[in-house]
Amino acid sequence: MSFLLRRSVVTAFAPSSLRRGQVMGAASNTMRWMSTQDAPTEKTEEEKAAIKAEREARKAEKERIKAEKKAKKAAEAAAREEAERIHEVNYLSYDEQDNYEPFGDLVRTMSRSRTGREFAVVEDLETKYKPGDKVWLRGRLDSIRVKGGSCFLVLRQDSFNTVQACFFKDKENPEFSKKMLKYLKSLTVESVVDIEGTLTESEVRSCSIKGVELQIGRIHSVTKAASILPFLVEDASRSEAEVEASQETDRPFPRLGQELRLDNRWMDLRAPANNAIMRVQSMICQLFRESLYSQGFIEIHTPKLIAGESESGAGVFTTDYFGTTACLAQSPQLYKQMAISSDLTRVFEIGPVFRAEKSHTRRHLCEFTGLDLEMAINDHYMETLEVIHNMFKHIFTNLESRMAKELVVIREQYASEPCTFTEEPCVIHWPEAMEILKSEGFDIGEGMSDLSGAMELALGKVIKEKYGTDFFMLDKYPMEIRPFYTMPDPENPKFSNSYDIFIRGQEICSGAQRCHDPDLVTELLKEKGIEAGEGLESYVESFRHGVFPHAGAGIGLERVVFLYLGLDNVRKASMFPRDPNRCTP
Repeated sequence: MSFLLRRSVVTAFAPSSLRRGQVMGAASNTMRWMSTQDAPTEKTEEEKAAIKAEREARKAEKERIKAEKKAKKAAEAAAREEAERIHEVNYLSYDEQDNYEPFGDLVRTMSRSRTGREFAVVEDLETKYKPGDKVWLRGRLDSIRVKGGSCFLVLRQDSFNTVQACFFKDKENPEFSKKMLKYLKSLTVESVVDIEGTLTESEVRSCSIKGVELQIGRIHSVTKAASILPFLVEDASRSEAEVEASQETDRPFPRLGQELRLDNRWMDLRAPANNAIMRVQSMICQLFRESLYSQGFIEIHTPKLIAGESESGAGVFTTDYFGTTACLAQSPQLYKQMAISSDLTRVFEIGPVFRAEKSHTRRHLCEFTGLDLEMAINDHYMETLEVIHNMFKHIFTNLESRMAKELVVIREQYASEPCTFTEEPCVIHWPEAMEILKSEGFDIGEGMSDLSGAMELALGKVIKEKYGTDFFMLDKYPMEIRPFYTMPDPENPKFSNSYDIFIRGQEICSGAQRCHDPDLVTELLKEKGIEAGEGLESYVESFRHGVFPHAGAGIGLERVVFLYLGLDNVRKASMFPRDPNRCTP
């Protein structure tokens, strides 16, 4: 190999990090080694120094690259921190707002500071404000449409209050408009956003606020919703009739099954009608309390962990209680009665009730909310029925007046009419009910068994035609189908001083005059095959120390909501239903 060829080979493979002198030195050493291949010698001090210098140069280069990457990451982190700081500062005071971009995602709200902003309520935009006013709004992004140089979006509050907001390209500032529209395109439906804008007169048919809209000045995402949702709130808000009619078209609306809705109940409850149902439920509790407070009742809170069954014949959930078995209360029944023995002569409670019944019907739940009341009576259980009738009149009347807006929203999706009722209690006795059912073609035998669902509906239909009411009471049930604490009928012990209450032909309430005589209670327990020792000793003992005659009732809150609103399933009236197949979410 010629000298020139050898030199070029060495130079081509020499590390770039070496200085020219080092390269030439390495080349010289390599040529000497090649010329004496058959007799290799130990490296000279000069060669060792060259190798060491090469290693140090490589190490230094790696350190330089590493330092550059670290510096770049630090710069990016600083930039992000600055961006977040800008967004945070953005809401510290109104004076500083104009110094920063009027759009972008907010930093996580962690109560860093108070901003001094005052948020308006969508519902008040046409009554408390006028065109030209600037307002802040926070709500959900119900829908958004960005096209060309404009954007129209709908902001939703409280599920069914909506207002339109819009942004139009500014010809004098095209660069800013481009950035704003790009940001608007990035927003996802159901995200929570803040908007500052100016109210302008408009005519918007698709929103609840129809006379004004918001010209967007600033918009910020508070929390972003996922881009893929289990279903759209729009689809959850359609009536069954609307969905059914669409199936014959080219673009049918999706059917949302009950399980899908309940698996994502928080989304389902954003639908205006479903959200309004929960508000109606809340109002029923408020009206229940109002009426009973006005009639001299006090509210109590009874144990939900008890030592034995509170009702015969109904399944119970059991749990370990420090080595012994306890039950979840099937009702506050025994404790309501012991309250009467405690001289709390008119009491009520709103609380959970648990029933371990494997019932899969459209009107049964394993956990529901009980509206319970108990009161001392002087002569007759009709005193209690009159109190209950007045209470329901108060509920029915005030629901229609105080919840008028919510009822309109609900009835758009779930058709129903206001519940009709009589001025005085409409009480049907068991024998009359049996005659009605016979005339309707039912084989009732001796009339000693409980009513089936079909019987209840038929009875309700006839009573509506005969008495003009959706709300009635049926009393004098057969004793054998009522709980042990029920007072027998004084004229015929086969029957009882008990009653159920119905809305639209379905039961919502069960009650009775209670048996307050300890000896008779003990006798009735034996007849039912119940041992008095099963957590009932204190109950019976409270009567031995003297108790007022009393009567009461237990009402299912979800049943009342379900039937008053004409829903097709009680699960629609429960926030997070519990049935034999569902214990989540």
